[in-house]
Amino acid sequence: MIKEDILSRNNEQAKDVRQLLDDKDIFYVNLMSSPGAGKTTVLSKLIPPLSEKYKIGVIEADIDSDKDALAIERETGVRVIQMHTGGACHITCQMSLEALEALGTDGLDIIFLENIGNLVCPAEFDTGADLNLVLLSVPEGDDKPLKYPLMFEVANAVAVTKLDVAPIFDFSRENAVNNIRKRNADAKIFFTSALENTGIDELRQYIETEAIKKIRRD
Repeated sequence: MIKEDILSRNNEQAKDVRQLLDDKDIFYVNLMSSPGAGKTTVLSKLIPPLSEKYKIGVIEADIDSDKDALAIERETGVRVIQMHTGGACHITCQMSLEALEALGTDGLDIIFLENIGNLVCPAEFDTGADLNLVLLSVPEGDDKPLKYPLMFEVANAVAVTKLDVAPIFDFSRENAVNNIRKRNADAKIFFTSALENTGIDELRQYIETEAIKKIRRD
């Protein structure tokens, strides 16, 4: 009951986040994965070409450390803030609102939230995002969608990362797709390698296609 109340309050606050960003025509992407799946690396590849057309902001969420925020700032030059969760394994909408206020939304077109590395808790809490992008890295195995169903159920898109190391791991593309489809019939699926720039442009094009449905240019 307590958990249900918390989630209910969070879902109400998600409406406030969406209203705030809808009023400013800002597209909000919630990036989720397990630790080490490549969230920061993928962002560092996606953002530079997007920033040629759009004003980008990034919220880096971590339990501690500002390593990822510094990396994104160094690699992309876009507006970045670090948000520490004080030990929490997920981002609530209240945290999301506070982070958006700290980042500053004026003039931005797209905001990326790099959520806490965790395949359980972040999936339970609506952040108010327009797009939930989930990463599944090859070293994790193609069975993760079966073990962590909610994460893949809430995904709008799944990017399989670290494709370059697939030959040395027991990973099947076919099994990955089938397992994702068992949880989510509609999610877009991309196979990527940030090291080799495989699939990154296709993922960027998808994000841009979704974003321009919301971004209004006068």
